[in-house]
Amino acid sequence: MAKAKTPNSTPEKVTNANSIKFLEKYLNNASPTGFEWPGQEIWLDYIKPYIDEYFVDTYGTAVGVINPKAEYKVVIEAHADEISWFVHYITDDGMIYVKRNGGSDHQIAPSKRVLIHTDNGKIPAVFGWPAIHVRKSGKEEKIPKTTNIFLDCGARSKKEVEEMGIHVGCVITYPDEFMILNKKHYVGRALDNRMGGFMIAEVVRLLSENKKKLPFGLYIVNAVQEEIGLRGAEMIVERIRPDVAIVTDVCHDTTTPMMDKYEQGHFKSGDGPVVSYAPAVQNNLLRLIIEQAEKNNIPFQRMAASRYTGTDTDAFAFGAGGVASALISLPLRYMHTTVEMVQKDDVENVIRLIYNSLLSIKDNQDFRYIK
Repeated sequence: MAKAKTPNSTPEKVTNANSIKFLEKYLNNASPTGFEWPGQEIWLDYIKPYIDEYFVDTYGTAVGVINPKAEYKVVIEAHADEISWFVHYITDDGMIYVKRNGGSDHQIAPSKRVLIHTDNGKIPAVFGWPAIHVRKSGKEEKIPKTTNIFLDCGARSKKEVEEMGIHVGCVITYPDEFMILNKKHYVGRALDNRMGGFMIAEVVRLLSENKKKLPFGLYIVNAVQEEIGLRGAEMIVERIRPDVAIVTDVCHDTTTPMMDKYEQGHFKSGDGPVVSYAPAVQNNLLRLIIEQAEKNNIPFQRMAASRYTGTDTDAFAFGAGGVASALISLPLRYMHTTVEMVQKDDVENVIRLIYNSLLSIKDNQDFRYIK
C-alpha cells in the first residue's frame, strides 16, 4: 500500500513538458561568468507569471520576489554563470591563446568546437591539437595545459583575426547542447549550476499553481559570478539582508571511474539530494530540511563539507551579519565538462525538498540555538 501524502507534499510528477522546454532553452543559451544577462532574461521570463515583482542588480543577479512587503525574508538561491574562456593573446599567424574564466578544464579542450563572442556576433573556432602521428608513441611529452592550448578560427594572421571582430577579452563558450540520455538523465554543459536555476524556478511555479500562501517574503535569487568566487552572492546578500537562505548547487557523483571516495565521499546519482554539514550550515535549519525529507519520503544523502562548502552558501551564511543558511546539492557526473549529467529523479526530489522546506518555515522563525 502506498504511503499517504502529507497535506503540503508535491505531486509525484513535479516537472512537465513546458518545464523541459524552458530547461532546454535555458541550458542551450550561453551565460558565461560576467556575461550572464541573456540567460537571466530567459529565467526571468519563465518565473514572471509566478512572482509579485523582480529586480536585477548592477552585475546581473536576478531576483524574483513574492510578498515583497514582508519583513521576514527567505531566500532560495542558485547561480547562473557557466565556465568559459577569454581570448588572451593573438599570435602574428592568427592563433588564439586563452585564459580561464572560472574553472574551465584545459584537458578536455583539444578538438572541442567553440564560439567566440564578439560585437559582430558569435565567431566559430576550434581548439586545435597536434595529430597523434607526430607525437611520440608511449611518451606523451606535450599534454594540454592552459599555456599551450590554442584556438584556430580559420584566420592566418593577427590582422585577419581582428577584422573578424575578435580581440583580447572576448569571451569563449562551448556550443554543446542539452540532451536526454536513456530517458532518465539530463546531459549538457552548464548544468553546474543552471540546473539550480531551473529547480528554484520550478519551486516557484509549484507554489503558484498549488495556491500556497507564504507568511514571509520569498526571494528567488539567480546569482552571477559564483564560478570566480561567490561574487554575486556576496553582493546580493547585503542588498536583501535575508533571515534564511536555502542554496542549491551541484556536488560530485563519486561512483564514476577514477573518483576517490576516501577523499570526496560517497554520493550517487539517483539516491537523492545531498544535504551538507559544515560551519556555514545552520544546524537548526538543516534539521528542518531533513525532517521534511523524512516526512515526505524524499530520499537524501549526507555530506561533510568541513571548513567551507565552496558554494554560495558560504557567502549567505557569513554575510549581512549572519544568515541562517543551508545547502541542498544535486549529484552530478563529469563536472566542468560539456557532458555534465544528472538524473531526473534527483532533480524532482531537490524541487520537492525545497518546496516542502519552504512550507514548513514559520513567519519570524528564529533558528538560533540560544534565544
